[in-house]
Amino acid sequence: MTQDIHRGHRVAHALRTGTVWINAYRVVARTSRSGGSGPAGSAGKTGSRRSTSTTQTKAIWVELTGGTRDPFTLG
Repeated sequence: MTQDIHRGHRVAHALRTGTVWINAYRVVARTSRSGGSGPAGSAGKTGSRRSTSTTQTKAIWVELTGGTRDPFTLG
């Protein structure tokens, strides 16, 4: 959680993980790619197996409305 969206993005890009939520939690969409970091997760579910170790699939979800949501309800 942060008031500074630029800081949120800097932190999200520095993290070595597949999904980051900024001011949100457990937001998902069927059309988004899933991924992770490192060789095992770098191709994602729909990605190419030709990816290198420098490729990282990451989903960054940002709540821009200022609203809050129930973190235990998917959507």
